Amino acid sequence: MDHRYRWVDQARGLGIFLVIYGHNFPIIESYIYSFHVPLFFFIAGMFHPKKVDLEKIIHRAKCIIIPYFAWSFMLYGFWFLIGRHYGNSKTYDLDPLKEFLGVFYAQGGIQFMDWGIPMWFLPCIFLSFLLFSLILEINNRYIQYIVFIILLLFGVSYPVFFEVNLPWSFDVACVSLFFYGLGFVLKNKLITAQRGIKSIGVLLLCLMLSLISGLINSKVDMYRSDYGNIILFLISGLAGCFFVLLFFKIFRMKTGFAFLGRNTIPILALHLRALTVIKLALVGIGITLFNFSEHIKLGLVFLQILLLLPIVLLINKYMPILNGKVKK
Repeated sequence: MDHRYRWVDQARGLGIFLVIYGHNFPIIESYIYSFHVPLFFFIAGMFHPKKVDLEKIIHRAKCIIIPYFAWSFMLYGFWFLIGRHYGNSKTYDLDPLKEFLGVFYAQGGIQFMDWGIPMWFLPCIFLSFLLFSLILEINNRYIQYIVFIILLLFGVSYPVFFEVNLPWSFDVACVSLFFYGLGFVLKNKLITAQRGIKSIGVLLLCLMLSLISGLINSKVDMYRSDYGNIILFLISGLAGCFFVLLFFKIFRMKTGFAFLGRNTIPILALHLRALTVIKLALVGIGITLFNFSEHIKLGLVFLQILLLLPIVLLINKYMPILNGKVKK
């Protein structure tokens, strides 16, 4: 990010909080999925460089792709030595070679990424960065729009006609350009937004649109290229993004979300392993049925974050590359 905006960190922090909560299967899972992943693409687009050269591409690769492979190899190693012998993984009878190839393929469900399915997001957002950079290189704005629409239509249509997942979720990256590009275009609108009747009105309108379209639509899962009704998905995703960012911009509260927003990569990589540790501890005290109530599912999120806190602090001190922090 070119400049640190605390309200953006808070929005991204809420996003990663919802990622953890969503993976605990809460009752509002469908609504969370309607906008929480688009939020990350929107924020990334807000800080896309106006001009991209080879140096910026290399820097972005260091911030995203190097952490991806570092974490993926570690997660695969854990899965190979321990994870595949327990829980659901034990019943799947998965091929370790396919799982290893999944580190490079970065898409394909449990048959390729049982070791860490949430990691699909990092290569995908890097592809979004590259695609948007190429679009900006086109001098004619109308041709930019045409290419943008073609890629969006391809991303939506591909999973309808083909069952083979594309490497690095290329089709999902094409769909994500909708949010990424609008983040780029609408950045100044959000930066200049001030508390007032007009902003509050926009905030409430976005919340209403997000709720209505998100709840009417079937469950969205961008990882699986499941969008339900694509129009409802685009509306709910964009409205949700704008609501979250505008909320933190207008109501400048001090929350722990900013810390989470600055440490999304290690949290993304490790939050499911933190849940594994919690479940092992519960088994150790005789609890083997994990039919959690809603308030316990929410409490688990805070416990997962608490377990990850010392790891994140150590990473930032000794291996910041694992958090995507690279000197320019």
